Amino acid sequence: MENEPDHENVEQSLCAKTTEEELNKSFNLEASLSKFSYIDLDKELEFKTDLIDDKEFDIPQVDTPPTLESILNETDDEEESFVLEDPTLLNIDTIDSHSYDTSSVASSDSGDRTNLKRKKKLPDSFSLHGSVMRHSLLKGISAQIVSAADKVDAGLPTAIAVSSLIAVGTSHGLALIFDQNQALRLCLGSTSVGGQYGAISALSINNDCSRLLCGFAKGQITMWDLASGKLLRSITDAHPPGTAILHIKFTDDPTLAICNDSGGSVFELTFKRVMGVRTCESRCLFSGSKGEVCCIEPLHSKPDLKDHPITQFSLLAMASLTKILVIGLKPSLKVWMTFPYGRMDPSSVPLLAWHFVAVHNYVNPMLAFCRGDVVHFLLVKRDESGAIHVTKQKHLHLHYDLINFTWINSRTVVLLDSVEKLHVIDRQTQEELETVEISEVQLVYNSSHFKSLATGGNVSQALALVGEKACYQSISSYGGQIFYLGTKSVYVMMLRSWRERVDHLLKQDCLTEALALAWSFHEGKAKAVVGLSGDANKRKAVVADRMVEILFHYADRALKKCPDQGKIQVMEQHFQDMVPVIVDYCLLLQRKDLLFSQMYDKLSENSVAKGVFLECLEPYILSDKLVGITPQVMKDLIVHFQDKKLMENVEALIVHMDITSLDIQQVVLMCWENHLYDAMIYVYNRGMNEFISPMEKLFKVIAPPLNAGKTLTDEQVVMGNKLLVYISCCLAGRAYPLGDIPEDLVPLVKNQVFEFLIRLHSAEASLEEEIYPYVRTLLHFDTREFLNVLALTFEDFKNDKQAVEYQQRIVDILLKVMVENSDFTPSQVGCLFTFLARQLAKPDNTLFVNRTLFDQVLEFLCSPDDDSRHSERQQVLLELLQAGGIVQFEESRLIRMAEKAEFYQICEFMYEREHQYDKIIDCYLRDPLREEEVFNYIHNILSIPGHSAEEKQSVWQKAMDHIEELVSLKPCKAAELVATHFSEQIETVIKKLKNQVLLFKFLQSLLDPREGIHVNQESLQISPCITELFIELLCQFNPNQVIETLQVLECYRLEETIQIAQRYQLHEVTAYLLEKKGDIHGAFLIMLKRLQSKLQEITQQDENTKEDSSLKEVEETTVETIALCQRNSHNLNQQQREALWFPLLEAMMAPQKLSSSAAPHLHSEALKSLTMQVLNSMAAFIALPSILQRILQDPVYGKGKLGEIQGLILGMLDTFNYEQTLLETTTSLLNQDLHWSLCHLRASVTRGLNPKQDYCSICLQQYKRRQEMADEIIVFSCGHLYHSFCLQNKECTIEIEGQTRWTCYKCSSSNKVGKLSENSSEIKKGRITPSQVKMSPSCLPSKGDPAVKKATSEPVLDPQQIQAFDQLCRLYRGSSRLALLTELSQNRSSESYRPFSGSQSGPAFNSIFQNENFQLQLIPPPVTED
Repeated sequence: MENEPDHENVEQSLCAKTTEEELNKSFNLEASLSKFSYIDLDKELEFKTDLIDDKEFDIPQVDTPPTLESILNETDDEEESFVLEDPTLLNIDTIDSHSYDTSSVASSDSGDRTNLKRKKKLPDSFSLHGSVMRHSLLKGISAQIVSAADKVDAGLPTAIAVSSLIAVGTSHGLALIFDQNQALRLCLGSTSVGGQYGAISALSINNDCSRLLCGFAKGQITMWDLASGKLLRSITDAHPPGTAILHIKFTDDPTLAICNDSGGSVFELTFKRVMGVRTCESRCLFSGSKGEVCCIEPLHSKPDLKDHPITQFSLLAMASLTKILVIGLKPSLKVWMTFPYGRMDPSSVPLLAWHFVAVHNYVNPMLAFCRGDVVHFLLVKRDESGAIHVTKQKHLHLHYDLINFTWINSRTVVLLDSVEKLHVIDRQTQEELETVEISEVQLVYNSSHFKSLATGGNVSQALALVGEKACYQSISSYGGQIFYLGTKSVYVMMLRSWRERVDHLLKQDCLTEALALAWSFHEGKAKAVVGLSGDANKRKAVVADRMVEILFHYADRALKKCPDQGKIQVMEQHFQDMVPVIVDYCLLLQRKDLLFSQMYDKLSENSVAKGVFLECLEPYILSDKLVGITPQVMKDLIVHFQDKKLMENVEALIVHMDITSLDIQQVVLMCWENHLYDAMIYVYNRGMNEFISPMEKLFKVIAPPLNAGKTLTDEQVVMGNKLLVYISCCLAGRAYPLGDIPEDLVPLVKNQVFEFLIRLHSAEASLEEEIYPYVRTLLHFDTREFLNVLALTFEDFKNDKQAVEYQQRIVDILLKVMVENSDFTPSQVGCLFTFLARQLAKPDNTLFVNRTLFDQVLEFLCSPDDDSRHSERQQVLLELLQAGGIVQFEESRLIRMAEKAEFYQICEFMYEREHQYDKIIDCYLRDPLREEEVFNYIHNILSIPGHSAEEKQSVWQKAMDHIEELVSLKPCKAAELVATHFSEQIETVIKKLKNQVLLFKFLQSLLDPREGIHVNQESLQISPCITELFIELLCQFNPNQVIETLQVLECYRLEETIQIAQRYQLHEVTAYLLEKKGDIHGAFLIMLKRLQSKLQEITQQDENTKEDSSLKEVEETTVETIALCQRNSHNLNQQQREALWFPLLEAMMAPQKLSSSAAPHLHSEALKSLTMQVLNSMAAFIALPSILQRILQDPVYGKGKLGEIQGLILGMLDTFNYEQTLLETTTSLLNQDLHWSLCHLRASVTRGLNPKQDYCSICLQQYKRRQEMADEIIVFSCGHLYHSFCLQNKECTIEIEGQTRWTCYKCSSSNKVGKLSENSSEIKKGRITPSQVKMSPSCLPSKGDPAVKKATSEPVLDPQQIQAFDQLCRLYRGSSRLALLTELSQNRSSESYRPFSGSQSGPAFNSIFQNENFQLQLIPPPVTED
């Protein structure tokens, strides 16, 4: 202890500096540091939210927990994945934290390492939470640290520990001890010891603040007495030499401490004092050789939790580079949990922090651990059996790497990220409350100790990497305050009290934010609250008082900051931003007194502010949040809206307000003048309990025009509707326009309204006024709605005597008014009786109505003076019957009168009641408006189940009786009906249809599928004679459509049909049928005969005859005859063809022979062109020489008169020349293409193959080195090379058409080919690759190559040729000329010879020439001029 005097000198010299003057400079820490108080846990329990929604996931109990030794012997694998003992725990990782307007804590891409590193611009949470933390510089301590470095060479600060004292360690081995007032109490150690031990690398103060442990960079540990400043122990053998102390921590037991060195080992230090001698025993808890620990944290319990059952275990959390361990030091060493990190950034710092937290009303320790950007929370409990149970809580995902984690209280944590930004976070909601930049602190890092530079840097690379960002010893928390050690200063951070936070916002001039924050305190929704009572009522009272002060300040500021004499719009905008805030908060605080007295008086100083204030009240009044308003404000409100011409708004406001405070007469007058009828009624009802006056006022307006028979204006109609609704509300016990009439008034109001309605005369009645004016007016206004109101009222009535009397009374009045008057329409009278019928039909009916009245109504509706309103009267009577009025009438009389009045719907209604469905058909047929609906009706009766067979039979019989009417009405519907229901009775129907035209229409609808009838023709099974009857009628009524119809008809007999056609002399039809029968020649003769007769007509015309349709008929007949010949020539032999074409040619040339060349006929040119058309068509089927020979054999032309046919022959020769040129050109083109293709083929086939390697792809030996002289070398076009012996061993041969073919082993081994059915595609894919054989000199040529299987008749191409051919085909886009050539050759070989002609019209074959891409543009033949 020879250094003891030096200590005192240093202390005195430093103390001399901390004079009063220095203390005055320092902060007054009464606010910030006067008490390093504990947060009282009882308070925390009060403050915790009622529902803590953390999801708990239990880590399962282990029957035999692993021993420490077994864990130490585990091989720590850096790549170990993040796996808990129970795989279900992983499911919670998907929980995303709540998202807020403020900076988001959880980031959806937090798993992406690249995303972590990029800086994210975060919105400031200042506006929502204000400033949560207050940070202060401890000036006194900071100044003395700097002074010590200068004066006594203490060196830079390296470590800090805080309890009720503050200890700061320095780089030259000194420990400076300060008290709560920042006065230097002790300076422990000396620079000479510092030279020997190195810098202080860790500090720890025990619970009662009596001992200090210092760990040094060179591995020594010293213990000091903080009361006397004496050195108690100097420990040099507690851990392996040459490693720095990274952490040293007292546990709750003052005789037990834990230290962690830069070798990654953890040791337990037990302090003993035997016989006055202080000793220290060391035990290794964790060896660095098994995985380096770089962070340790014993669980410290606060004084009030000393008796907590968990404290007996003396828990210690340790973080190695790969896992977290929680061990119990007492009663014996035991491992309670291991938890691997999984993959993460190796440079991130492991962090541990314990705190006692209230969860579900129990206080238990929670361990927060993290490495990188995810914080895990583990709740540690002791169960009944005495074992420790760990549950995982919702973890926290961040978007930044952490270097420090500190609990400030059980709900709030403070995180420091790697760029020295503090983040204050609410743990339960994971909301970030504030971020603070602390780079000004110039935080001290412990990197040199992690690298153990003082002892030569003998640490692992992994630990050194973690140490880059380690600042464990620079941050210490105590009593809700966090101390940060900088290179020249010490800062303290603590939570601001709620008042401070509000005041801080006020200083920043953020009044709306201050109010919002204060309201969140008031409602208990704010985070990190300090200084408020746990009792909700006390809290609300305190906060409300502060809010009222702020509101006054806010109102003053709103008025002061108003733009002076600016534009009205600018001022309005200013107040619209400010005033609603005042109104909102006054109403939220339920301080209407404040709002309508002081606040309103203040704002009334400015007229614009006053107007905005009044407008702000509107939404609150309309939503019934604001009911009572002072009379003055109410008056101002109405005046303001009146001035602004917003009368609708005034009405809406009045009906939502308590209007007892108003001048009622004035309001009523204003409402009446401005047509605010709802408001007027409301004021009368609520203000005066007067329900009749508003009705009288409205009646006075609408009664006179109605009585005079005038139409009402739109406004009067609105008033009438309001009146009806008002009466309805009153009679139903509801207030108008909303709410309910007070229960005690309901019977009274009902009676008053009834009495009013049934008054005999109005109050100021004139002499000519009719009786019951009010009922009469309402009936005239809207009979149906007024009766609906009464019907609803009758339903509400209880069956008391008075109600029954009222009902009967009003019914009698209604009958008296309507029946005795002639100025009501049938519709109105009908409405009344329908209403009565409904009332009478009720089971509990008590009304009496004379039945003779109903008979009178029937007479009135069925036998009017005129025929007007027929449908209206029928509809009214129908409604009356449907409403139950049927019981009031004698049914037979009703039917008689309905039939007489032609009320067929009434008849239908009556017949349906009696199931006389057949009579209903008469009703439909007689009713011109509904006659077409009869088909649907009959169909429904016959098809819908529920009707008896007799009923269906009677309906069908009726339909059959009226079948002519039905067919004339809609033939297609009638046919559909017959086909659907009675297909076997078609012949009966045909017999019933005497009218031939109707029969024709019926059969056309039935048989012609083009008529659109939805019937399956096959299921009809119509006999051919019916179809033939239809064809006969068709020939009779519509001969032009016969052929088209025959084409779609199916079942008819040809012979009979031919006879019908011949009977009606329809030659085309006969020809068509003969052709269909197969008698081509017969058909041709008929057509030829017709053509000849037409030609004869045309030749007999003289020049004066006007050219008419006869020439057109000749052209049409010629074209039809040519078509007939062309259609059938394919199937005939040469002789039969000539028998068709030559007579046709003869017929065409006959008229030309008759006309002399001197005087040509009128139509000779037209006939010549038609003859040319016949010749051109013939040429396709008959050889040219035959045609010429036939012409020349003609006796007329045989004698040398060739002049007439010269044109024909020249035309034929031109066609021949044209076709010959076309053929030659085509042949030339195809020859050129063939030559070009063969050149390419030859070039492709003769191209050499280039092997990729010089060794066999199977045995991998160079092909030159094999000694078997007989072996061949095979090269494939894919570049692979093989010995034939190797290929044979691998069975790479395929037999095709008796020849052996090689396949490439490599290309086909992955996909063995079983059969060669798709050889061409296989070759393209490269599975069977065409090969080329390269032989040794003594070998014979190879026979084997793969080839494409061809038809046996054709020669087989070499494989090289096949491949070359494929390449060639791929060169072409679209149809290649080779394809054309192939097609031409196929056509030539497959078809018998016929002349090449473009006009061939045979059946289309699937040819390349039909392809739309194939378009051969031909030049037309030359025109010969005469």
